[in-house]
Amino acid sequence: MNLQRPLLLASNSPRRKELLSSLGLTYEVLVKDVPEDFPAHLKREEIAEFLASHKADAYVTDITNHALITADTIVCLGDRVLNKPADYQEAKKMLQALSGTHNEVITGVCILTREGKSVFHDVTKVYFKRLTEAEIDHYITYFKPYDKAGAYGIQEWIGMIGIERIEGSYFNVVGLPVQKLYAKLEELEIIAAG
Repeated sequence: MNLQRPLLLASNSPRRKELLSSLGLTYEVLVKDVPEDFPAHLKREEIAEFLASHKADAYVTDITNHALITADTIVCLGDRVLNKPADYQEAKKMLQALSGTHNEVITGVCILTREGKSVFHDVTKVYFKRLTEAEIDHYITYFKPYDKAGAYGIQEWIGMIGIERIEGSYFNVVGLPVQKLYAKLEELEIIAAG
């Protein structure tokens, strides 16, 4: 894989770093603290795309010949957005709400270059079995999912024992829709095969 320009990842997420590395891409990490507030009128996919684009805005002056990738993942239960839980009780309430139903994981991605922005998203449906209170308590106690939207990581224990099936990209749920990202990087001629 040939990079046509240097790649920056604006994320400290170990999962996003691992996924980008697994694509065979070299990149540097550049992280700024950007508020994750969004206008109240936005819905679902609009929120994910807004947050990814908003994060990219903080890096406009850092971009010379680079391509910068920002992303934001949200979990939706119907029209309700489940953010990162603040504490044990909030994580428990989220997992109880997700138990026995399906949620949608939406990741918004922004690729910023000096030529402009390309913003897109991917949606994956995640179906949970009915979780017991003991399973929820075990997961929160040992895995502390306070840095995860919806209070769960599909790649962790709760995903192994609790998720019956998904519709869409697994990697999108992990935090980066790598297939769509790869295609977009090719389309923008940021990467070239061979």
